[in-house]
Amino acid sequence: MKQLNLTFLLLVTFCYSTTAQTKVELLDSLFTNLYNYGKFNGNVLVAEEGKPIFEKSYGKAEEQSGRLLTTESVFELASVSKQFTAMGIVLLQKQGKLKYDDLLSKYIPELHFYGPVTIRHLLHHTAGLPDYMDVMDEHWDKTKIATNDDVIKTFARLQPKVVFAPNEKYEYSNTGYMLLGSIIERVSKKTYGVYLDKFIFKPLQMNHTLVYRSRFQPHKIENYALGYEQDSTGKKVLPDSYGKAYYSYFLDGIVGDGMVNSSLEDLLRWDQALYTDKLVNQTDKEQIFNGTTTLDGKKTTYGFGWMIKNSDKYGKIVNHSGSWAGYVTFIERHLDHQKTFIALQNNYMRRTKIPSAEVRKILYGEKVEIESYKPIQVTSQSLEKYEGVYTSADLPFKIKIYIKDGFLYGHAQAKKQRPFKLDAFENQVFLCEDANIKMIFNPESHTMDYTQGAKKLLFTKD
Repeated sequence: MKQLNLTFLLLVTFCYSTTAQTKVELLDSLFTNLYNYGKFNGNVLVAEEGKPIFEKSYGKAEEQSGRLLTTESVFELASVSKQFTAMGIVLLQKQGKLKYDDLLSKYIPELHFYGPVTIRHLLHHTAGLPDYMDVMDEHWDKTKIATNDDVIKTFARLQPKVVFAPNEKYEYSNTGYMLLGSIIERVSKKTYGVYLDKFIFKPLQMNHTLVYRSRFQPHKIENYALGYEQDSTGKKVLPDSYGKAYYSYFLDGIVGDGMVNSSLEDLLRWDQALYTDKLVNQTDKEQIFNGTTTLDGKKTTYGFGWMIKNSDKYGKIVNHSGSWAGYVTFIERHLDHQKTFIALQNNYMRRTKIPSAEVRKILYGEKVEIESYKPIQVTSQSLEKYEGVYTSADLPFKIKIYIKDGFLYGHAQAKKQRPFKLDAFENQVFLCEDANIKMIFNPESHTMDYTQGAKKLLFTKD
Protein backbone atom coordinates (compact mmCIF):
# COMPACT_ATOMS: atom_id res chain seq x y z
CA MET A 1 0.00 0.00 0.00
CA LYS A 2 1.37 3.34 -0.92
CA GLN A 3 1.36 6.39 1.30
CA LEU A 4 -1.86 8.27 0.56
CA ASN A 5 -0.94 11.69 1.88
CA LEU A 6 2.28 12.68 3.57
CA THR A 7 0.53 15.06 5.94
CA PHE A 8 -2.04 12.56 7.16
CA LEU A 9 -1.32 8.86 7.62
CA LEU A 10 2.01 7.29 8.47
CA LEU A 11 2.16 3.92 6.76
CA VAL A 12 5.37 2.03 7.36
CA THR A 13 6.41 -0.86 5.11
CA PHE A 14 9.29 -2.89 6.47
CA CYS A 15 11.68 -4.92 4.32
CA TYR A 16 14.28 -6.64 6.45
CA SER A 17 16.57 -9.57 7.08
CA THR A 18 15.37 -12.16 9.56
CA THR A 19 17.49 -11.24 12.54
CA ALA A 20 16.06 -11.85 15.98
CA GLN A 21 16.47 -8.18 16.91
CA THR A 22 14.55 -7.01 13.86
CA LYS A 23 11.77 -9.50 14.55
CA VAL A 24 11.44 -8.22 18.10
CA GLU A 25 11.25 -4.61 16.91
CA LEU A 26 8.63 -5.45 14.30
CA LEU A 27 6.54 -7.53 16.69
CA ASP A 28 6.61 -4.80 19.30
CA SER A 29 5.67 -2.19 16.69
CA LEU A 30 2.80 -4.37 15.49
CA PHE A 31 1.30 -5.00 18.93
CA THR A 32 1.97 -1.47 20.18
CA ASN A 33 -0.03 -0.09 17.27
CA LEU A 34 -2.83 -2.59 17.84
CA TYR A 35 -2.91 -1.61 21.51
CA ASN A 36 -2.94 2.10 20.70
CA TYR A 37 -5.80 1.52 18.29
CA GLY A 38 -7.81 -0.48 20.85
CA LYS A 39 -7.43 -3.74 18.95
CA PHE A 40 -5.24 -5.59 21.46
CA ASN A 41 -5.20 -5.71 25.25
CA GLY A 42 -3.37 -8.76 26.50
CA ASN A 43 -0.24 -10.86 26.43
CA VAL A 44 1.75 -12.17 23.50
CA LEU A 45 4.58 -14.69 23.17
CA VAL A 46 6.45 -15.67 20.02
CA ALA A 47 9.00 -18.49 20.13
CA GLU A 48 11.38 -20.21 17.74
CA GLU A 49 12.63 -23.72 18.49
CA GLY A 50 11.13 -23.48 21.96
CA LYS A 51 12.88 -20.25 22.94
CA PRO A 52 10.85 -17.05 23.33
CA ILE A 53 12.09 -14.29 21.03
CA PHE A 54 9.29 -11.93 22.06
CA GLU A 55 7.12 -11.84 25.19
CA LYS A 56 5.24 -8.78 26.34
CA SER A 57 2.08 -7.48 28.03
CA TYR A 58 -0.10 -4.67 26.72
CA GLY A 59 -2.76 -3.05 28.87
CA LYS A 60 -4.62 -3.67 32.09
CA ALA A 61 -5.64 -6.83 33.91
CA GLU A 62 -8.31 -4.92 35.84
CA GLU A 63 -9.83 -1.62 34.76
CA GLN A 64 -11.22 -0.46 38.11
CA SER A 65 -7.96 -0.76 40.06
CA GLY A 66 -5.69 0.00 37.12
CA ARG A 67 -3.75 -3.23 37.77
CA LEU A 68 -1.55 -3.96 34.78
CA LEU A 69 -1.09 -7.24 32.99
CA THR A 70 2.19 -9.10 33.46
CA THR A 71 3.58 -11.94 31.40
CA GLU A 72 2.51 -14.25 34.25
CA SER A 73 -1.15 -13.18 34.08
CA VAL A 74 -3.71 -15.99 33.88
CA PHE A 75 -6.46 -15.87 31.23
CA GLU A 76 -9.52 -17.94 30.48
CA LEU A 77 -8.70 -19.84 27.29
CA ALA A 78 -12.24 -20.35 25.95
CA SER A 79 -12.16 -22.78 23.00
CA VAL A 80 -8.38 -23.17 23.17
CA SER A 81 -9.39 -25.50 26.02
CA LYS A 82 -10.58 -28.04 23.44
CA GLN A 83 -7.04 -29.27 22.76
CA PHE A 84 -6.70 -30.25 26.42
CA THR A 85 -10.04 -32.06 26.34
CA ALA A 86 -8.90 -33.94 23.25
CA MET A 87 -5.61 -34.84 24.94
CA GLY A 88 -7.56 -36.14 27.93
CA ILE A 89 -9.44 -38.50 25.62
CA VAL A 90 -6.20 -39.59 23.91
CA LEU A 91 -4.65 -40.41 27.30
CA LEU A 92 -7.71 -42.45 28.34
CA GLN A 93 -7.41 -44.34 25.06
CA LYS A 94 -3.73 -45.02 25.78
CA GLN A 95 -4.70 -46.24 29.25
CA GLY A 96 -7.05 -48.74 27.61
CA LYS A 97 -10.16 -47.19 29.13
CA LEU A 98 -11.91 -46.27 25.87
CA LYS A 99 -11.63 -46.46 22.09
CA TYR A 100 -12.10 -43.66 19.61
CA ASP A 101 -14.77 -45.62 17.74
CA ASP A 102 -16.81 -46.41 20.85
CA LEU A 103 -20.37 -45.14 20.68
CA LEU A 104 -21.28 -42.03 22.63
CA SER A 105 -24.10 -44.03 24.24
CA LYS A 106 -21.60 -46.44 25.81
CA TYR A 107 -20.52 -43.69 28.20
CA ILE A 108 -23.59 -41.45 28.15
CA PRO A 109 -26.52 -43.89 27.79
CA GLU A 110 -28.99 -41.07 28.41
CA LEU A 111 -28.28 -39.99 24.83
CA HIS A 112 -28.83 -43.41 23.27
CA PHE A 113 -31.12 -41.85 20.65
CA TYR A 114 -28.05 -40.37 18.92
CA GLY A 115 -27.31 -43.91 17.76
CA PRO A 116 -24.12 -44.19 15.65
CA VAL A 117 -22.34 -41.10 17.03
CA THR A 118 -18.85 -42.07 18.22
CA ILE A 119 -16.10 -40.45 20.24
CA ARG A 120 -14.15 -39.95 17.02
CA HIS A 121 -17.06 -37.99 15.56
CA LEU A 122 -17.08 -35.74 18.62
CA LEU A 123 -13.34 -35.13 18.37
CA HIS A 124 -13.48 -34.18 14.68
CA HIS A 125 -16.72 -32.13 14.87
CA THR A 126 -18.50 -34.52 12.53
CA ALA A 127 -21.20 -35.79 14.94
CA GLY A 128 -23.96 -33.47 13.75
CA LEU A 129 -25.34 -32.78 17.22
CA PRO A 130 -27.37 -29.61 17.90
CA ASP A 131 -25.75 -26.68 19.70
CA TYR A 132 -26.24 -27.08 23.44
CA MET A 133 -25.97 -23.32 23.96
CA ASP A 134 -29.04 -22.72 21.80
CA VAL A 135 -30.96 -25.49 23.57
CA MET A 136 -30.08 -24.22 27.04
CA ASP A 137 -30.78 -20.62 26.09
CA GLU A 138 -34.32 -21.61 25.19
CA HIS A 139 -35.10 -24.21 27.86
CA TRP A 140 -32.91 -23.54 30.92
CA ASP A 141 -33.76 -21.53 34.05
CA LYS A 142 -31.15 -18.80 33.67
CA THR A 143 -31.14 -17.96 37.37
CA LYS A 144 -29.23 -21.22 37.86
CA ILE A 145 -25.76 -22.17 36.65
CA ALA A 146 -25.92 -25.24 34.42
CA THR A 147 -23.38 -28.08 34.52
CA ASN A 148 -22.58 -30.81 32.00
CA ASP A 149 -25.04 -33.13 33.74
CA ASP A 150 -27.74 -30.48 33.43
CA VAL A 151 -27.14 -30.25 29.68
CA ILE A 152 -27.24 -34.03 29.31
CA LYS A 153 -30.49 -34.24 31.29
CA THR A 154 -32.02 -31.46 29.18
CA PHE A 155 -31.01 -33.23 25.97
CA ALA A 156 -32.34 -36.55 27.28
CA ARG A 157 -35.68 -34.91 28.05
CA LEU A 158 -36.06 -32.92 24.83
CA GLN A 159 -34.22 -35.27 22.45
CA PRO A 160 -33.32 -32.50 19.96
CA LYS A 161 -32.77 -33.81 16.45
CA VAL A 162 -29.35 -34.08 14.85
CA VAL A 163 -28.33 -31.37 12.41
CA PHE A 164 -26.89 -33.96 10.02
CA ALA A 165 -25.98 -37.64 10.03
CA PRO A 166 -22.68 -38.62 11.70
CA ASN A 167 -19.66 -38.06 9.45
CA GLU A 168 -21.79 -36.50 6.73
CA LYS A 169 -19.78 -33.30 7.04
CA TYR A 170 -17.70 -31.12 9.36
CA GLU A 171 -19.41 -28.48 11.49
CA TYR A 172 -17.76 -26.93 14.54
CA SER A 173 -19.60 -28.04 17.68
CA ASN A 174 -19.28 -26.98 21.30
CA THR A 175 -21.73 -29.77 22.15
CA GLY A 176 -19.25 -32.44 21.09
CA TYR A 177 -16.48 -31.18 23.33
CA MET A 178 -18.83 -30.63 26.26
CA LEU A 179 -19.76 -34.32 25.94
CA LEU A 180 -16.08 -35.30 25.69
CA GLY A 181 -15.56 -33.47 28.99
CA SER A 182 -18.31 -35.61 30.52
CA ILE A 183 -16.82 -38.79 29.08
CA ILE A 184 -13.49 -37.92 30.72
CA GLU A 185 -15.26 -37.57 34.07
CA ARG A 186 -17.31 -40.76 33.77
CA VAL A 187 -14.47 -42.95 32.55
CA SER A 188 -11.76 -41.61 34.89
CA LYS A 189 -14.06 -41.28 37.94
CA LYS A 190 -12.45 -37.86 38.43
CA THR A 191 -13.65 -34.35 37.74
CA TYR A 192 -12.53 -32.85 34.45
CA GLY A 193 -10.23 -30.42 36.27
CA VAL A 194 -8.65 -33.04 38.52
CA TYR A 195 -8.02 -35.38 35.59
CA LEU A 196 -6.34 -32.74 33.43
CA ASP A 197 -4.29 -31.54 36.38
CA LYS A 198 -3.04 -35.03 37.22
CA PHE A 199 -2.25 -36.24 33.72
CA ILE A 200 -1.38 -33.06 31.80
CA PHE A 201 -0.77 -29.93 33.87
CA LYS A 202 1.34 -31.40 36.67
CA PRO A 203 3.51 -33.66 34.46
CA LEU A 204 4.33 -30.65 32.27
CA GLN A 205 4.85 -28.30 35.24
CA MET A 206 2.06 -26.04 34.02
CA ASN A 207 1.79 -24.55 37.49
CA HIS A 208 -0.45 -21.64 36.51
CA THR A 209 -2.96 -23.72 34.55
CA LEU A 210 -6.26 -24.95 35.96
CA VAL A 211 -9.92 -25.50 35.20
CA TYR A 212 -11.68 -22.49 36.70
CA ARG A 213 -15.37 -21.56 36.64
CA SER A 214 -15.36 -18.09 38.12
CA ARG A 215 -19.10 -17.91 38.81
CA PHE A 216 -19.83 -21.56 39.60
CA GLN A 217 -16.88 -22.10 41.97
CA PRO A 218 -15.30 -18.68 42.62
CA HIS A 219 -11.95 -18.41 44.37
CA LYS A 220 -8.95 -16.11 44.19
CA ILE A 221 -6.32 -16.67 41.52
CA GLU A 222 -3.08 -14.71 41.60
CA ASN A 223 -2.40 -12.50 38.58
CA TYR A 224 -5.84 -13.16 37.11
CA ALA A 225 -6.83 -11.08 34.09
CA LEU A 226 -10.48 -10.04 34.24
CA GLY A 227 -12.32 -10.28 30.93
CA TYR A 228 -14.10 -7.21 29.55
CA GLU A 229 -16.66 -6.74 26.82
CA GLN A 230 -17.94 -3.62 25.08
CA ASP A 231 -21.41 -2.27 25.84
CA SER A 232 -23.64 -0.38 23.40
CA THR A 233 -21.89 2.91 24.24
CA GLY A 234 -18.41 1.48 23.59
CA LYS A 235 -17.49 1.33 27.28
CA LYS A 236 -15.55 -1.61 28.74
CA VAL A 237 -17.74 -3.62 31.12
CA LEU A 238 -17.52 -6.92 32.97
CA PRO A 239 -19.88 -9.52 31.45
CA ASP A 240 -21.49 -10.00 34.87
CA SER A 241 -22.88 -6.47 34.61
CA TYR A 242 -25.44 -7.85 32.14
CA GLY A 243 -27.05 -9.98 34.87
CA LYS A 244 -27.73 -13.69 35.39
CA ALA A 245 -29.60 -14.11 32.10
CA TYR A 246 -26.33 -13.53 30.23
CA TYR A 247 -24.73 -16.67 28.79
CA SER A 248 -21.49 -16.24 30.74
CA TYR A 249 -23.45 -16.72 33.97
CA PHE A 250 -25.86 -19.58 33.33
CA LEU A 251 -23.39 -21.63 31.24
CA ASP A 252 -20.46 -21.15 33.63
CA GLY A 253 -20.63 -24.66 35.10
CA ILE A 254 -19.94 -26.42 31.81
CA VAL A 255 -16.52 -27.87 30.95
CA GLY A 256 -14.90 -29.60 27.99
CA ASP A 257 -15.51 -26.97 25.35
CA GLY A 258 -13.89 -24.30 27.56
CA MET A 259 -12.94 -23.29 31.12
CA VAL A 260 -9.22 -24.10 31.08
CA ASN A 261 -7.26 -21.06 32.31
CA SER A 262 -3.55 -20.59 31.66
CA SER A 263 -0.60 -18.26 31.08
CA LEU A 264 1.88 -17.63 28.27
CA GLU A 265 4.75 -19.67 29.63
CA ASP A 266 2.54 -22.60 30.62
CA LEU A 267 1.19 -22.73 27.09
CA LEU A 268 4.74 -22.69 25.74
CA ARG A 269 5.51 -25.69 27.97
CA TRP A 270 2.46 -27.40 26.48
CA ASP A 271 3.61 -26.51 22.97
CA GLN A 272 7.09 -27.89 23.55
CA ALA A 273 5.82 -31.08 25.16
CA LEU A 274 3.96 -31.86 21.95
CA TYR A 275 7.31 -32.13 20.13
CA THR A 276 8.31 -34.89 22.58
CA ASP A 277 6.86 -38.16 23.86
CA LYS A 278 6.20 -36.85 27.38
CA LEU A 279 2.45 -37.34 26.99
CA VAL A 280 1.90 -39.13 23.69
CA ASN A 281 3.96 -40.78 20.96
CA GLN A 282 4.24 -40.03 17.25
CA THR A 283 1.40 -42.39 16.35
CA ASP A 284 -0.90 -40.49 18.71
CA LYS A 285 0.21 -37.18 17.25
CA GLU A 286 -0.61 -38.40 13.75
CA GLN A 287 -4.20 -38.74 14.95
CA ILE A 288 -4.21 -35.43 16.83
CA PHE A 289 -2.82 -33.30 14.01
CA ASN A 290 -4.74 -34.74 11.06
CA GLY A 291 -8.35 -34.45 9.99
CA THR A 292 -10.76 -37.17 8.99
CA THR A 293 -12.57 -38.07 5.77
CA THR A 294 -16.32 -37.48 5.60
CA LEU A 295 -18.83 -39.66 3.76
CA ASP A 296 -18.50 -37.59 0.59
CA GLY A 297 -14.75 -38.24 0.49
CA LYS A 298 -13.71 -34.77 1.63
CA LYS A 299 -10.78 -34.35 4.03
CA THR A 300 -11.57 -32.15 7.01
CA THR A 301 -9.19 -29.58 8.49
CA TYR A 302 -9.83 -30.31 12.18
CA GLY A 303 -7.93 -32.97 14.10
CA PHE A 304 -8.32 -33.68 17.80
CA GLY A 305 -8.76 -30.17 19.23
CA TRP A 306 -6.69 -28.40 16.55
CA MET A 307 -7.41 -26.63 13.27
CA ILE A 308 -5.04 -27.79 10.53
CA LYS A 309 -3.55 -25.89 7.60
CA ASN A 310 -0.97 -27.13 5.11
CA SER A 311 0.81 -24.13 3.64
CA ASP A 312 3.20 -24.18 0.69
CA LYS A 313 4.91 -21.18 2.27
CA TYR A 314 4.99 -22.09 5.97
CA GLY A 315 4.57 -25.86 6.07
CA LYS A 316 2.10 -27.57 8.37
CA ILE A 317 0.36 -25.23 10.81
CA VAL A 318 -1.99 -26.22 13.63
CA ASN A 319 -3.84 -23.61 15.64
CA HIS A 320 -6.97 -22.80 17.60
CA SER A 321 -8.72 -19.64 18.66
CA GLY A 322 -11.16 -18.97 21.46
CA SER A 323 -13.61 -16.26 22.49
CA TRP A 324 -15.82 -16.17 25.54
CA ALA A 325 -17.13 -13.57 27.99
CA GLY A 326 -14.41 -10.96 27.60
CA TYR A 327 -11.56 -13.19 26.39
CA VAL A 328 -10.04 -13.73 22.94
CA THR A 329 -7.25 -16.33 22.75
CA PHE A 330 -5.06 -17.96 20.14
CA ILE A 331 -2.24 -20.49 19.88
CA GLU A 332 -0.49 -21.41 16.64
CA ARG A 333 2.25 -23.98 16.08
CA HIS A 334 4.33 -24.31 12.91
CA LEU A 335 5.21 -27.99 13.08
CA ASP A 336 7.82 -28.07 10.31
CA HIS A 337 9.75 -25.05 11.62
CA GLN A 338 9.05 -25.12 15.38
CA LYS A 339 7.65 -21.61 15.52
CA THR A 340 4.99 -20.70 18.09
CA PHE A 341 2.62 -17.76 18.46
CA ILE A 342 0.45 -17.34 21.57
CA ALA A 343 -1.90 -14.40 22.15
CA LEU A 344 -4.15 -14.04 25.21
CA GLN A 345 -6.53 -11.07 25.37
CA ASN A 346 -8.86 -10.03 28.17
CA ASN A 347 -10.80 -7.55 26.04
CA TYR A 348 -13.47 -8.77 23.62
CA MET A 349 -14.21 -5.54 21.76
CA ARG A 350 -15.56 -4.60 18.37
CA ARG A 351 -12.02 -3.94 17.13
CA THR A 352 -10.26 -6.86 18.83
CA LYS A 353 -7.80 -8.56 16.50
CA ILE A 354 -5.37 -11.48 16.52
CA PRO A 355 -2.74 -10.54 13.87
CA SER A 356 -1.73 -14.06 12.88
CA ALA A 357 -1.00 -13.19 9.23
CA GLU A 358 1.28 -10.32 10.21
CA VAL A 359 3.15 -12.43 12.78
CA ARG A 360 3.74 -15.15 10.19
CA LYS A 361 5.21 -12.61 7.78
CA ILE A 362 7.56 -11.28 10.44
CA LEU A 363 8.70 -14.77 11.44
CA TYR A 364 9.53 -15.71 7.85
CA GLY A 365 11.16 -12.45 6.80
CA GLU A 366 8.40 -11.24 4.51
CA LYS A 367 7.40 -7.66 3.87
CA VAL A 368 4.85 -6.49 6.41
CA GLU A 369 2.87 -3.27 6.56
CA ILE A 370 2.09 -1.65 9.90
CA GLU A 371 -0.18 1.38 10.07
CA SER A 372 0.67 3.76 12.86
CA TYR A 373 -2.01 6.05 14.25
CA LYS A 374 -3.69 6.76 17.57
CA PRO A 375 -7.34 7.41 18.43
CA ILE A 376 -8.16 10.94 19.58
CA GLN A 377 -10.99 12.70 21.38
CA VAL A 378 -12.92 15.17 19.22
CA THR A 379 -15.68 17.72 19.73
CA SER A 380 -18.68 18.41 17.52
CA GLN A 381 -17.19 21.79 16.70
CA SER A 382 -13.91 20.28 15.52
CA LEU A 383 -15.83 17.90 13.23
CA GLU A 384 -17.85 20.58 11.46
CA LYS A 385 -15.16 21.17 8.81
CA TYR A 386 -15.66 17.60 7.52
CA GLU A 387 -19.44 17.82 7.08
CA GLY A 388 -20.84 17.84 3.57
CA VAL A 389 -21.59 15.72 0.53
CA TYR A 390 -18.63 14.13 -1.28
CA THR A 391 -18.49 12.93 -4.89
CA SER A 392 -16.09 10.57 -6.68
CA ALA A 393 -15.74 10.29 -10.44
CA ASP A 394 -15.40 6.53 -9.98
CA LEU A 395 -18.69 5.94 -8.12
CA PRO A 396 -22.30 6.54 -9.22
CA PHE A 397 -23.39 7.68 -5.75
CA LYS A 398 -22.32 10.30 -3.24
CA ILE A 399 -21.36 9.98 0.43
CA LYS A 400 -22.87 12.32 2.98
CA ILE A 401 -20.74 13.14 6.02
CA TYR A 402 -22.55 14.52 9.06
CA ILE A 403 -22.36 14.85 12.86
CA LYS A 404 -24.63 12.95 15.25
CA ASP A 405 -24.29 12.80 19.05
CA GLY A 406 -20.75 14.15 18.88
CA PHE A 407 -19.53 11.58 16.34
CA LEU A 408 -18.89 11.74 12.61
CA TYR A 409 -21.06 9.52 10.40
CA GLY A 410 -20.98 8.56 6.76
CA HIS A 411 -23.95 7.54 4.61
CA ALA A 412 -23.65 6.35 1.02
CA GLN A 413 -26.52 7.90 -0.94
CA ALA A 414 -27.66 4.65 -2.55
CA LYS A 415 -30.40 2.09 -1.98
CA LYS A 416 -30.19 -0.18 1.08
CA GLN A 417 -27.17 1.66 2.48
CA ARG A 418 -27.11 2.39 6.21
CA PRO A 419 -25.20 5.16 7.98
CA PHE A 420 -21.86 4.11 9.50
CA LYS A 421 -20.07 5.62 12.47
CA LEU A 422 -16.53 6.92 11.96
CA ASP A 423 -13.97 6.80 14.78
CA ALA A 424 -11.44 9.64 14.91
CA PHE A 425 -7.66 9.23 14.80
CA GLU A 426 -4.66 11.48 14.51
CA ASN A 427 -3.98 13.42 11.32
CA GLN A 428 -7.63 13.63 10.23
CA VAL A 429 -7.99 9.88 9.79
CA PHE A 430 -11.44 8.34 10.39
CA LEU A 431 -12.19 4.63 10.41
CA CYS A 432 -15.25 2.40 10.35
CA GLU A 433 -13.80 -0.91 11.47
CA ASP A 434 -16.95 -2.96 10.83
CA ALA A 435 -17.02 -2.01 7.14
CA ASN A 436 -13.22 -1.80 6.73
CA ILE A 437 -13.55 1.84 5.64
CA LYS A 438 -10.82 4.46 6.06
CA MET A 439 -11.31 8.13 5.27
CA ILE A 440 -8.57 10.75 5.32
CA PHE A 441 -9.90 14.30 5.07
CA ASN A 442 -8.13 17.35 3.68
CA PRO A 443 -10.35 20.37 4.45
CA GLU A 444 -7.93 22.76 2.74
CA SER A 445 -8.38 21.07 -0.65
CA HIS A 446 -11.97 19.95 0.10
CA THR A 447 -11.07 16.33 -0.63
CA MET A 448 -11.27 12.98 1.10
CA ASP A 449 -9.16 9.88 0.41
CA TYR A 450 -11.41 6.83 0.72
CA THR A 451 -10.17 3.26 1.19
CA GLN A 452 -12.30 0.14 1.60
CA GLY A 453 -10.32 -3.07 1.39
CA ALA A 454 -8.25 -2.87 -1.80
CA LYS A 455 -10.40 -0.09 -3.26
CA LYS A 456 -8.93 3.44 -3.11
CA LEU A 457 -10.88 6.46 -4.31
CA LEU A 458 -10.60 10.25 -4.23
CA PHE A 459 -13.72 12.18 -3.21
CA THR A 460 -14.28 15.92 -3.62
CA LYS A 461 -16.61 17.93 -1.43
CA ASP A 462 -19.54 19.43 -3.36
